[in-house]
Amino acid sequence: MSQEDTLERLQGLVQQSLSRWDIPADTSARLINISENATYLVEAPGGFRSILRVHRENYHSREAIASELAWSQALGHEGGVETPDYFLGRDGSAIQTVTAAGLPTPRHMVMFAFVEGHEPDPDHDLVAPFGQLGQIAARAHLHSSSWQRPAGFQRMTWDESTVFGPSPTWGNWRDGPNIDAQIAGQLERLEALIVRRLARFGKGADRYGLIHADMRLANLLVHHDKPRLIDFDDCGFGWFLYDFATGVSFMEDHPQVPALKQSWVEGYRKVRDLSAAEEAEIDTFVMMRRMALLAWIGSHREVEIARELAPVYAGGTAILAESYFSTHG
Repeated sequence: MSQEDTLERLQGLVQQSLSRWDIPADTSARLINISENATYLVEAPGGFRSILRVHRENYHSREAIASELAWSQALGHEGGVETPDYFLGRDGSAIQTVTAAGLPTPRHMVMFAFVEGHEPDPDHDLVAPFGQLGQIAARAHLHSSSWQRPAGFQRMTWDESTVFGPSPTWGNWRDGPNIDAQIAGQLERLEALIVRRLARFGKGADRYGLIHADMRLANLLVHHDKPRLIDFDDCGFGWFLYDFATGVSFMEDHPQVPALKQSWVEGYRKVRDLSAAEEAEIDTFVMMRRMALLAWIGSHREVEIARELAPVYAGGTAILAESYFSTHG
C-alpha cells in the first residue's frame, strides 16, 4: 500500500473513532506530523483542541504504551516535570484499539491534551532553553531512579545492542542512504570506538535507567520562554546522557551545539550530580545517536525529514567522526 493510500485510510479511521472519547460531536481531525506515528490535531468550532496519536503498527504493544503513560503521569505528578495529560475513552481506557477496512492490522490510539507552544528553531539562540532542558532531564532521571515501576512494565532499550547489534531497532546504519566505501570504512571504525567506550563507561545505576530518549526540538514546545517536554513514545532504558544526544538530533553539526552542551550540563548540575567523567563522554552518545538516526533515515524513507536529510547525512556523519576521533580515539 502506498503512503498516500495508508494516510487516506488512517484519516478515515481517525474520523470514525473520535466518538470513542467524550469530546464535542462536531470535532474534526487534521494530520500534522508523521514519523514513527501519525499525529493529528483534533479541533471543534467552540475552541476544543487535542492531539491524537495513531501508533505505528508493530512498534509498541498495548502494554508498552500503557507503561509509557504510567511513567509520564507519575513524572508529572511526582517528579517536577510537566508532562502532557491524556483523555480516557468512554470505556475508561486511555488506549483505544481500532480496526478499519483497508488497514492490515488494528491501530492503537491515544488522545492527549493540547499543549500551547512552538517548536524551537535550530537557527535561533537555544542556549537558555537548553539550560532549562538540562534541568528537566535531571529531574526525569532522579524520578526514574527511584520510581517503583508497576507490574508488567514494558519499554524498549536504547543501548549499543539496539543500535549496533544484530537486530537494531531502527535498522542497520549500513543500509542508510549514500554510504560509499570510504564513508563505510569511517563509520565501521566509529562504531567500534563507540562500543569500546560504552563498555568501559558501564551501565551503573547512577548513569543508566529509564529515560525520555527523544528530547529533540520537535518534542519541545516553548511557551512564554519556558520549554515543555512532550511525546514519551520512545521512552525506555538507556544511558542518562543519551537524553542530551537526542536533544541535538539532526543538528549535531550545528555551530551552536558546543554552547548548547555547556548550557545543558550547567542546568543538569543544578538538579543532579554529573561527574567530569560523564561530561567527557557526552560526545560518544551524540555519535551513537547520530548513527542510530542514519539507520532511521534509511528505514523511514517515506518520512519528510528522512527524505530531506538522505543526500547529506552519511557524509556529515563521517565528517563528525573525524572530529570525534581526534578527541576520543
